[in-house]
Amino acid sequence: MKKQLLLFALAMTVCTVSFAQSTTNNITTRNSWLKFGLNAGVPVGDMSDFTSFTAGLELKGQLMETNHFGIGLTTGYNHFFGKNNFNDVGTIPIGAFVRGYPKSTGFFAGLDAGYSIITGDNNVDGGVYLRPQIGYHNYNWNFFGFYNHIFVDEPGLSNVSHVGIGATYNIRFK
Repeated sequence: MKKQLLLFALAMTVCTVSFAQSTTNNITTRNSWLKFGLNAGVPVGDMSDFTSFTAGLELKGQLMETNHFGIGLTTGYNHFFGKNNFNDVGTIPIGAFVRGYPKSTGFFAGLDAGYSIITGDNNVDGGVYLRPQIGYHNYNWNFFGFYNHIFVDEPGLSNVSHVGIGATYNIRFK
């Protein structure tokens, strides 16, 4: 549990410093928007023994620090469908993210980090998560692949991991 808290504190410190540096920018319709989307994936590692598929929703608030670098906050819900008489499990990520956009349209890379609450399992509350992703973006859409890993520090319980694909739509502020 100490390692999880240390990793979470480090991730939040990095994100806080990033946000603190952005306070000199004005938030406008040209540099800030919401992202709403869907994702789907397959569990990997020990999770594949208990669940067969995962589907989720995403909500992100993004601020473009520069034309090629975005930061933001993220949340959502992922539902793991149980198999072999195991119950379904859910996760609720609460975190921050960074994105690099080399060009105005095309490839991007990013990382989400924070804490993910686990629902449907009485033995564990949650853990620190990391979610690297790569994809394609344009003015309105982001299409991406990702790996999501929640570090669970409970005896006898596995970490929660899955790989997947997703898409988000950029909702511009008016």
